Amino acid sequence: MKSASCAALALAGALAISGPAQAESAPGLQLAQQQNCMSCHSVSRQFMGPALREVAAKYGARPDAATYLAHKIIDGSTGVWGVVPMPANTQLTPDQATTLAGWILTLK
Repeated sequence: MKSASCAALALAGALAISGPAQAESAPGLQLAQQQNCMSCHSVSRQFMGPALREVAAKYGARPDAATYLAHKIIDGSTGVWGVVPMPANTQLTPDQATTLAGWILTLK
């Protein structure tokens, strides 16, 4: 019984460690880099725009979070995170915006 508990703890620790590492190497990150999202955003610190982890924390509890963020990614926004507006990203397809939104939500 003791070895099963130790194995469960080891597995939980490994998952806790690998979670952020997987998020940082996910297709969403690659897409964010390709589409220049990282020119204004960082995963963990505020830059020109909010840290993506802050975005995930703010919207993660919304039942429509992925849809809401995908819409904001494509259409842009103003005044939500300060005075710097987020420009519209009309070059993205709805599927790409959904991929980015889903990835962002894994960062919380």
